[in-house]
Amino acid sequence: MSHDFPGECLNRYGSTMAGPPNVRRPATLASLAAELGVSRTTVSNAYNRPDQLSAPLRARVLEAARRLGYPGPDPVARSLRTRKAGAVGLLLTEALSYAFRDPAATGFLEGLALACEQAGQGLLLVPVSPDQADVTAVHQAGVDGFVVYSVREDDPHFLAVLERPVPTVVCDQPMGVEGVDRVGVDDRAGMLALTRHLTGLGHRRVGVLCMRLAAGHNDGPASPERQANATYPVQRDRLSGIRDGLAEVGVDWADVPVHERFEHSVDAGKDAAGALLAAHPDVTALICTSDILALGALRHGAERGLAVPDQLTITGFDGVPEAERAGLTTVRQPVLEKGRVAGELLLERGDRNRPRRVTLPTELIVGMTSARPRVEERFFSGW
Repeated sequence: MSHDFPGECLNRYGSTMAGPPNVRRPATLASLAAELGVSRTTVSNAYNRPDQLSAPLRARVLEAARRLGYPGPDPVARSLRTRKAGAVGLLLTEALSYAFRDPAATGFLEGLALACEQAGQGLLLVPVSPDQADVTAVHQAGVDGFVVYSVREDDPHFLAVLERPVPTVVCDQPMGVEGVDRVGVDDRAGMLALTRHLTGLGHRRVGVLCMRLAAGHNDGPASPERQANATYPVQRDRLSGIRDGLAEVGVDWADVPVHERFEHSVDAGKDAAGALLAAHPDVTALICTSDILALGALRHGAERGLAVPDQLTITGFDGVPEAERAGLTTVRQPVLEKGRVAGELLLERGDRNRPRRVTLPTELIVGMTSARPRVEERFFSGW
């Protein structure tokens, strides 16, 4: 089709629009090689295998590419040719913002990113909803392997990951999956140590705030049946540690109120603390299975005028920076190290066929939120 005016062309709607009279087509690998008088392999190596070229030659190729407008090798074509995506997929069964909002997840993400950075690999976040079974995002993720961050045992997205012919590393949960590497901590032992600290102080009337135990929303008391059928092993093990520690001093687990929250947030912890203490005003210690829930419980105490730890002991688990600043008694786990080790297990797998299990240490941190119960102040109205 001809145009009446030079320097004009039709836009997508059929009308004319001004344009440059001479548009230079972008350089290709072949035209760049011809311009420099080198082979196409030399140009390709400047991008993909720089160690094969001398520093001056590579600098000359890249400078010419910049001058001529060569954008570099097509990454899609390269991945089709090499069958490598050059990226690790992080399966996160939460909203994308969770990875940047939850301090434990943020620490893990930083450690994983450091491992990818060191290996020259990209990192693709694959966030999916825990309420939906659509696994399309997992099937379509262009990655060379997956790191799965703390999902329930029957999660459909995790099952979809296992269907992919790529290596997989699990952080925390599920546990004991055949052929899959795992990195985590001994959650039961960590929580047992914390519970022994509280029973050593004299606490016997204890309440528990926990994260979600299984599929479905349950914002309230967790029945014995729901606890027994928990599909989040980390929460199951932390509850087990509390139960075993209380059993050592003769406390019947059936007498211990456990309140569950689906959302993992400070507001959820605050709400759960209010509900549990309203129903059980004689509780002298709240054991929370995460620092985030504990920080919410501390907020509830502050708003109700409860002195912590004089009137109520509150503890957490994770050892995130916010908990440290609050002086929380907690169990510290190396969240950044977990991310780094998970990345290394995936990226340095080599040809080994046997899965590896890495258990990192935890540390009891006795802060300012735990003390002996004051018998005369166990009972309060208006909690």
